[in-house]
Amino acid sequence: MCGIVGAVSPRNIVPVLIEGLKRLEYRGYDSCGVAVHQGGELRRARSTSRVAELEANARSEEIIAGTGIAHTRWATHGAPAVHNAHPHFSAGPGAQAGASGRIALVHNGIIENHEELRSELKSRGYAFASQTDTEVIAHLVHSLYAGDLLEAVQRALPRLRGAYAIAVFCR
Repeated sequence: MCGIVGAVSPRNIVPVLIEGLKRLEYRGYDSCGVAVHQGGELRRARSTSRVAELEANARSEEIIAGTGIAHTRWATHGAPAVHNAHPHFSAGPGAQAGASGRIALVHNGIIENHEELRSELKSRGYAFASQTDTEVIAHLVHSLYAGDLLEAVQRALPRLRGAYAIAVFCR
C-alpha cells in the first residue's frame, strides 16, 4: 500500500518526512522518494531500495528545506524504477522530461483515464519521464496553474476518473 507524508515548518523537515516513510515501511513498497522546495527550486531524491538508502541520498545531496512531500509506492503503472518513483515534477510544455519545474506531486490510487490525459498533454508539449498516472496529474495541474495552486488543483480534480489521494506543492 502506498503512503504519503507532507510537512511544512520553519526548520528542516526532511528528517520528519523520512521518519514518516520509515513508519510506513511495514506496509511494503517498491520505491520511495522525497521532494522539497529549496533555494527557489524543487529538489528530490528517489530510490527503489529501502527508505534508509533514500535518507542517505537526501543527506549526500544536501536536500534541506522547510516544505516537502514524501511517498512510498507499489507500482501500478510503470515498472518499479527510479524514474517511476514519486514525487513527480512538472516544468511545463517544452521542458525536458523530469526537469525540476514548478509543480511537485505524489499520488495514491489509480487514475483510470490517464492515457487519454497523457495524449492530450503530450499534444500540448508536455514531456513525460515516467509511465505513471501520477506524472499525468502533475502535468495536468501545471497546465491549469495561473498563480493559484488551490484553484489549479480544484480545476484538475474533476478531470480525473478513479480513486485517489494527492499531495502537491508549487515552487
